[in-house]
Amino acid sequence: MMRRVRLLRAFGHAFSGLFYAIRTQRNMPIHLVIAAGVVALGLWLGLSAVQWAILALTISSVLAAELLNSGLETVVDMVSPEYHPLAKRAKDVAAGAVLLAAIFAVVVGLLILGPPLWARIR
Repeated sequence: MMRRVRLLRAFGHAFSGLFYAIRTQRNMPIHLVIAAGVVALGLWLGLSAVQWAILALTISSVLAAELLNSGLETVVDMVSPEYHPLAKRAKDVAAGAVLLAAIFAVVVGLLILGPPLWARIR
C-alpha cells in the first residue's frame, strides 16, 4: 500500500513540474502549440504508425529538452544567484540542447510531413 502511495506522489510531483513549466516557461507553450499543429496536420495527412512513432519521439525529445533546460536554469539560479560566467555557460549549453532538438524536429517534420503535404497540395 505504501509503495502505491509513494508512486502516486511521485507522479504528482512530476505533473506538478510539468504544469509549472507550462505556466512559467516562455517557450513551453510555443512548443506545445507547434506540437498540436503537427499532430493536427498528421491526422489530416493520415500518417502511418511508424511516422506517428517518429513524430511522437521527436516531439517528446523537444519537450523533454525544454523541461531539463528549465530545471537546470532553476538549479543554477539557486546555486549562483549572482552573475557568474560558468553559470551563464551552463545555461547557454542547456539552451543549445533545446535549440538542437528543435532544429532536428523541424528536419524530421519536413521529412515526414513534407511529401504527403506536397502530394495533397498538388
